[in-house]
Amino acid sequence: MLVSVKETLASHELANYDGNVVRYGKVSVKNTGMQLIVSDLNPALAAMLDGYEVPAILVTANYRVLAANALYENQFGALSLREAPRCYQVSHGYDRPCDQAGEDCPLALTLNSGRKERVLHIHQTPRGREHVDVELVPIHDATGTLKYFVELLRPVNLASPQADDCHHHQMVGKSLAFNRLVRDITRVGPADAAVLLWGESGTGKELAALAVHRASARRHKAMVTLECAGLTETLFESELFGHVKGAFTGAVNHKQGLAEAANGGTLFLDEIGDVPLELQVKLLRLLETGAYRPVGSNQALRTDFRLICATHKDLRTLVAEGRFRQDLYYRINVFPIRLPTLRERIEDLPLLVDTMLRRLYPDYGYTCTESALALLRQQHFHGNVRELRNLLARAAVLSNTNVIDQQVITECLSIDSRDAHPAPTLEEPFVGLREQEQRYLRRLLVYCGGDKEKAAATAGISVRSLYRKLQDGE
Repeated sequence: MLVSVKETLASHELANYDGNVVRYGKVSVKNTGMQLIVSDLNPALAAMLDGYEVPAILVTANYRVLAANALYENQFGALSLREAPRCYQVSHGYDRPCDQAGEDCPLALTLNSGRKERVLHIHQTPRGREHVDVELVPIHDATGTLKYFVELLRPVNLASPQADDCHHHQMVGKSLAFNRLVRDITRVGPADAAVLLWGESGTGKELAALAVHRASARRHKAMVTLECAGLTETLFESELFGHVKGAFTGAVNHKQGLAEAANGGTLFLDEIGDVPLELQVKLLRLLETGAYRPVGSNQALRTDFRLICATHKDLRTLVAEGRFRQDLYYRINVFPIRLPTLRERIEDLPLLVDTMLRRLYPDYGYTCTESALALLRQQHFHGNVRELRNLLARAAVLSNTNVIDQQVITECLSIDSRDAHPAPTLEEPFVGLREQEQRYLRRLLVYCGGDKEKAAATAGISVRSLYRKLQDGE
């Protein structure tokens, strides 16, 4: 390794420099003019790193890797330390530090804060590119000066930055927005805190909930899901708490509730914002006490589960409107995680397309042309990842080969366009403006569930005017 005397002393602060040889433990660096040559690497450094239970490397302030433990070499491959590679070269193949290449640099963050820092990176490994949770621990000398950094690397198997056709439960992506999501899941997973997943429909909240469960200490137990939308009070209680035989008409057997099934594991309440107000107090009691009674039983049972909730609604607005209990909101919103829209992670679209086609049709080898991908990038995808998956399933049906081109995608998109805006039939007679207004108001009233105040507000008229217009049509 050839480095300047000034650089070596500034970064390593090696002791016992006598003008010819610098020694630090078993490191021997010979001075040859303005260069230093490392004649022996220090095995004690690697031995120190072997005390960590995760892959670890020792790094200097100028990004030089001095040592690696055995776990690092097993996970990421052996390093040629005589060349003192830079950490960003080893991990990413970059020619400059991470923060100059569009990523957070843990070393720069630690130098700035003086304390340990954590970031989520995508590293090169013998298996390809993988997500890695990187924690950098600073090492100070007796004067408090930063000298070295121990970089701890924990592989994250909850997500993949490359196309995957095997693990249907694994999230896929590599964009900044996606990596932030994976970072949050990796952080909160082991904590056992209640998690609230929120975001638009179709962003993958159920898959994210599974990732949180798999990152937790409860991963060897079950994760059970309760879809809260559209449940009546009786059905909600029966599903969540279970019931005993004879509890109500049709209860011919004892039924285990999901609260019992989730004991020791995770309870996932999907669309928590749709739970009716009168049922929220019963749910709150379960969450706060861990106690419940099956429907028709006088015996109180106890359960212990990790809570994950999901919603596409703005719960804070529902709380302000009195449609969601504030105490329940604070109980479930310990660690909120927002799911990014597909529009925010459009960089992931080619990767998602490749993965979805592999998973949907593993035996057909479907691929998308660049022109087809370019057309997909222009779409808004209000249904997010779910809409993309449905579109690709349709494209596979319409394609005559295993190559999905721009023409096929155009045809798929036109089907939605025709459904959303059906052409008027020539047989439909034209009607007067008053009749059109009557039809509109009657349909609007049905849409608003008979709520005349809501219908009037939607139409932009007063309730009195709504009554008058409806009466004029009778």
